[in-house]
Amino acid sequence: MTFATIVLKMAEGLSKTCAIFFLTLIISLPLGVIIALLRMSKNKIISKITQFVVSVLRGTPLMLQLLAVTYGPYYLFGLNVSRNKLFPVVIAFAINYAAYFSEIYRGGIESMSQGQYEAATILGYTKAQTFLKIILPQVIKRILPSITNEIVTLVKDTSIAFTVSYQEMFTIGKQIANSQTSFTPFLVAGVFYYIFNAIVGFVMGRAEKSLSYYR
Repeated sequence: MTFATIVLKMAEGLSKTCAIFFLTLIISLPLGVIIALLRMSKNKIISKITQFVVSVLRGTPLMLQLLAVTYGPYYLFGLNVSRNKLFPVVIAFAINYAAYFSEIYRGGIESMSQGQYEAATILGYTKAQTFLKIILPQVIKRILPSITNEIVTLVKDTSIAFTVSYQEMFTIGKQIANSQTSFTPFLVAGVFYYIFNAIVGFVMGRAEKSLSYYR
């Protein structure tokens, strides 16, 4: 197999890696906000249950969660959700990353001074308006570096999908490497991941600069 053929096949796998990446972000970023608000709820039962769930998701390997979501329904209920591997892969990734994002959101929200809430109340803002128009924009600015770090990690974590034989970039590279007895596919994969992360870093860096007016 020529080098050009290897690169072409890896590029095909990259499209599936991108599917995992973007679908995970689309689901996990807003879900993280919801989990953070539940975690901060004044209802102690809701808060404690959410805290426990988040601790489980953060305290167990993503690979284990991926296997549980992919094969668990079959062993427990006889349901085969692994026919389309993308579905369980994205669900597992989204839930895991939502747990991490929720703690980042919570830290950002709790770092805001109480005076801002009081000032918004005096000005006639509702709680929802205060959160969406005053608190959230500042929180996003504060947590963006931490969010960027998690997103960079997500790019690399997509390779974990090989454990359920989903044909993303790393899985294809591993198959080619085994069949050709060559390390070249792994080197190509490394270059693809590096370029992917470089693009993510550039985009997130631009996003941080666009919010510099909060300084």
